[in-house]
Amino acid sequence: MFPLEHFVVAALPVLAYVLLRDRRLPTPRVVALVFVGSQFPDLIDKPLAHQFGLIPSGRVFMHSLPVAIPFLLVVALYGWKTDRTRLSSTFAFAHLSHLLADNYKPMLGPNPTISPDLLWPFSQPVTRSAVPHWAGAGGINVRLWALFSVVVLSILTYVVIADVREQF
Repeated sequence: MFPLEHFVVAALPVLAYVLLRDRRLPTPRVVALVFVGSQFPDLIDKPLAHQFGLIPSGRVFMHSLPVAIPFLLVVALYGWKTDRTRLSSTFAFAHLSHLLADNYKPMLGPNPTISPDLLWPFSQPVTRSAVPHWAGAGGINVRLWALFSVVVLSILTYVVIADVREQF
């Protein structure tokens, strides 16, 4: 899926939940967490696979449940310790919606299966071409995505570090 599609898949249920529960629109912070959470697996995995060649595919590591679940437990613990469980739940939901959106076809097909990507490193990932379909001429989109990832992850790191210093 494309980044906007991942955002929409995560944002619509969050929007419905907030409208029904709070009878107002989500705050900018919630929307930002939905955006970052819905992009997070690709922000990590695409550069690691396609720009740096450190992992076998752009759909393993943060796309994998054995890696994502412990990471999201840390996010939940951070939310609990800082009294922000709704915000950490929002991020976790958006992250998990990304995994579901990337893997819904094998799970909902006539013979439902779990994609091997979801179980990496305990299973071999689905074989894909070395150059992703969205790479563009000379792989420019890979480099642009890697740059976008660095910018978003740098901002996220700064915000989390500032928040940790303020909380503790």
